[in-house]
Order: sequence, then C-alpha cells, then structure tokens
Amino acid sequence: MAAEALREPADAIGAAGERGFVFEERDFQRVCRMIHARAGISLGPHKRDMVYSRLARRLRARGIERFADYLDLVERDADGEDEQFVNALTTNLTSFFREAHHFPLLASQLRAMYRRGPSLLVWCCAASTGEEPYSLAITACEAFDSPTPPVRILATDIDTSVLQVAARGVYPLERIAGIDPVRRRRFFQRGAGANEGLCRVRPELRALVELRPLNLLAHDYGLRPGSCAAVFCRNVMIYFDKPTQYRVLQRITPLLAPEGRLYTGHSESFNHAADLVAPCGRTVYRAVRQGGGR
Repeated sequence: MAAEALREPADAIGAAGERGFVFEERDFQRVCRMIHARAGISLGPHKRDMVYSRLARRLRARGIERFADYLDLVERDADGEDEQFVNALTTNLTSFFREAHHFPLLASQLRAMYRRGPSLLVWCCAASTGEEPYSLAITACEAFDSPTPPVRILATDIDTSVLQVAARGVYPLERIAGIDPVRRRRFFQRGAGANEGLCRVRPELRALVELRPLNLLAHDYGLRPGSCAAVFCRNVMIYFDKPTQYRVLQRITPLLAPEGRLYTGHSESFNHAADLVAPCGRTVYRAVRQGGGR
C-alpha cells in the first residue's frame, strides 16, 4: 500500500545531508491513539507537522530512523521512553499572572474562606514551568500580607521535565518584565555575575509550593474530598475531547470545598457538564452538588 510520508523540514535537519525520518499517516494515527490513551490529549490532522517536529528529536536522540520503530519502543516503555513521549507532546505555554483577572478574585476568596478554617489548599493542575503556581503563591502572600500565609499551593503536571524547571525557580529576567517593580523586588532575586540576566523565586515563596507529577486521567488524585479552596485548571481542557473533559470534571468537582472555585481558561466552556459545574464569574465555576445545591 502506498503510504504518505512526511520528511523533516530542511531547517530542522542537523548535520548537512542528514535525511528526515520516515513518518507515515498510519504513524500519525498511532501517535494520536497513544497520546489520547496516556494523557487525554486529542490531536487533529492540523497537528501532524507539530507531532513530527517534536518527536523527531526523540528519534534522533535514540538513533532511530522510522517513527514506527520509535512507537514500538514507546509501547515497550524501554528506558522510560513512554514518559519522554508524553513530555514531548505536551504543550507548555505559560506566563506569570496570565489571565490576570483571576488573581484578585482568588485573593478575596482566600481571605473569606480563611475565617472558617485554619489553612487553605489551592491546586494548580497544570504547573508547567512554574509561573502559574508561583503567581498563586504571590497572590496568597499579598492577600494575607505575610511571607507565610495560611495557604498551600499544590502544583502538578504530567510533564516531568517542566516540573524540574519549576523546582529550580530560575527564569530569564524578561519573564518577569510584566510584573510591577514592587512585586519583583519582594518575590524575586536578581542574578549577578554568571547568573546575569536571570532571576530566582525567593526561597520563602518556593516553600509554599509543592510540586508533584500527576496525570489528570488518573483515577485517584490523592486529595481528600472537599479539601481544595480553589482549583486552577486553566488552558488544559482545550486539549481534551468532551468525554475526557467530563471525566476529569467528575474527579475534580468533589475535591472542591463548599465555597471552593474552579478557575479555567478563557477558551474553555463546559455547557456539556452543566450537571457538574455552574459559572459564577468570568471563567470561574462552582461545583453543582447533588440536588443542585452549592
């Protein structure tokens, strides 16, 4: 059977004369099935070039010429390649205080909920390289005007490589250029000498954030029902199909405290899950309890 094959773009080829990798349509379809099963990510036909570009790096690293052979390796999970496969196909687009309207809302919510309990848990479902969970930690510090607020940030991600970046808490200065100078001085240390052009999250801020690998397709997130004051699951669901979104919401909503809130991305809508969540603000939801209560 004649098969359509994609060849690596010339500007992505390493040494002169190195040929591209064999990437047939059936390989792409297999990638789609594998990443959906492992991470819930749905890939459309327009993602084929992206898949090639990202996975070609793994083929090159493993000395493999055919995508079919590489995917066999992933399915055997030889030397942890299954994890590398997921890491390669995970999109990690993030910034400090992205979708900024959520953070004043969270600050008000945390102050109100603290009157009813000794400590609060905020879960960031897609920590990426750490900008979002550290933004949440900054918000908590400012909400309580304390470097040790009664708030714990749980930051999880399926991509273990980005969690390593988050754990270091070191970023190029341009990443914090949009943060006002008072915040920059209070929460970041500027590098000097060999670290010129870099900044580091201050240790007291990093101490508020617990980083943990987690797949949202897992059946158990390791959290108690009703334990979360807030769940930030932003710009994650857009990569899932509707049935997967629904299953994830089924697992998240019981974790919200009675006054807890789910914060989502601007492109995400859950009309198909009206029995699970109800909007209560701009891309903010509450859990619908049995019988329609809060």
